[in-house]
Amino acid sequence: MQIRVRAFARLREAIGGNLTLEVPRGATMSRLLAAVGDVSEEAREALFEESGDLRGYVILMHNGRRVRRAEAGTLALADGDEVALFPPVAGG
Repeated sequence: MQIRVRAFARLREAIGGNLTLEVPRGATMSRLLAAVGDVSEEAREALFEESGDLRGYVILMHNGRRVRRAEAGTLALADGDEVALFPPVAGG
Protein backbone atom coordinates (compact mmCIF):
# COMPACT_ATOMS: atom_id res chain seq x y z
CA MET A 1 0.00 0.00 0.00
CA GLN A 2 1.14 3.56 -0.60
CA ILE A 3 1.48 6.15 2.14
CA ARG A 4 2.23 9.81 1.48
CA VAL A 5 4.82 11.32 3.83
CA ARG A 6 5.05 15.09 4.18
CA ALA A 7 7.95 16.54 6.12
CA PHE A 8 8.54 20.11 7.16
CA ALA A 9 11.52 22.42 7.79
CA ARG A 10 14.71 20.57 8.81
CA LEU A 11 13.03 17.18 8.51
CA ARG A 12 12.07 17.95 4.91
CA GLU A 13 15.68 18.80 4.11
CA ALA A 14 16.95 15.60 5.77
CA ILE A 15 14.41 13.37 4.05
CA GLY A 16 14.74 15.08 0.69
CA GLY A 17 11.19 16.35 0.29
CA ASN A 18 7.79 14.73 0.35
CA LEU A 19 7.69 10.99 -0.30
CA THR A 20 5.26 8.30 -1.29
CA LEU A 21 6.38 5.02 0.25
CA GLU A 22 5.20 1.48 -0.37
CA VAL A 23 4.70 -0.43 2.90
CA PRO A 24 3.07 -3.81 3.59
CA ARG A 25 -0.68 -3.91 4.21
CA GLY A 26 -1.39 -3.38 7.92
CA ALA A 27 1.93 -1.59 8.52
CA THR A 28 2.06 0.60 11.61
CA MET A 29 3.25 4.17 11.95
CA SER A 30 6.48 2.80 13.48
CA ARG A 31 7.07 0.62 10.41
CA LEU A 32 6.56 3.63 8.14
CA LEU A 33 8.96 5.75 10.20
CA ALA A 34 11.58 3.02 9.87
CA ALA A 35 11.08 3.09 6.09
CA VAL A 36 11.51 6.87 6.09
CA GLY A 37 14.73 6.44 8.08
CA ASP A 38 15.95 3.98 5.45
CA VAL A 39 15.79 6.71 2.78
CA SER A 40 19.19 8.08 3.83
CA GLU A 41 21.60 8.33 6.75
CA GLU A 42 20.61 11.99 7.15
CA ALA A 43 16.93 11.01 7.40
CA ARG A 44 17.71 8.33 9.99
CA GLU A 45 19.76 10.76 12.09
CA ALA A 46 17.04 13.42 11.91
CA LEU A 47 14.32 11.01 13.06
CA PHE A 48 16.02 8.57 15.44
CA GLU A 49 18.33 8.55 18.43
CA GLU A 50 21.36 6.24 18.35
CA SER A 51 19.29 3.82 20.45
CA GLY A 52 16.74 3.58 17.63
CA ASP A 53 14.06 5.49 19.53
CA LEU A 54 12.21 8.27 17.73
CA ARG A 55 13.70 11.64 18.63
CA GLY A 56 11.68 13.44 21.28
CA TYR A 57 11.15 16.54 19.17
CA VAL A 58 9.46 14.85 16.18
CA ILE A 59 5.75 15.67 15.98
CA LEU A 60 3.64 13.03 14.19
CA MET A 61 0.37 13.60 12.35
CA HIS A 62 -1.85 10.99 10.67
CA ASN A 63 -4.47 12.26 8.23
CA GLY A 64 -4.46 15.65 9.98
CA ARG A 65 -4.66 14.26 13.54
CA ARG A 66 -1.81 14.46 16.04
CA VAL A 67 -0.44 11.05 17.03
CA ARG A 68 1.04 10.38 20.46
CA ARG A 69 4.33 8.50 20.48
CA ALA A 70 2.74 5.65 22.42
CA GLU A 71 0.32 5.09 19.51
CA ALA A 72 2.99 4.82 16.79
CA GLY A 73 3.61 1.11 17.36
CA THR A 74 -0.05 0.13 17.15
CA LEU A 75 -1.55 2.67 14.74
CA ALA A 76 -2.25 0.70 11.56
CA LEU A 77 -2.06 2.66 8.33
CA ALA A 78 -4.28 2.25 5.28
CA ASP A 79 -3.60 2.72 1.59
CA GLY A 80 -3.65 6.42 0.69
CA ASP A 81 -3.05 7.71 4.23
CA GLU A 82 -0.96 10.80 4.79
CA VAL A 83 1.62 11.10 7.55
CA ALA A 84 3.18 14.47 8.36
CA LEU A 85 6.42 14.92 10.28
CA PHE A 86 7.14 18.21 12.02
CA PRO A 87 10.23 19.42 13.84
CA PRO A 88 9.81 21.39 17.07
CA VAL A 89 7.86 24.60 16.64
CA ALA A 90 9.03 27.78 18.29
CA GLY A 91 8.46 31.42 17.80
CA GLY A 92 6.79 34.39 19.19
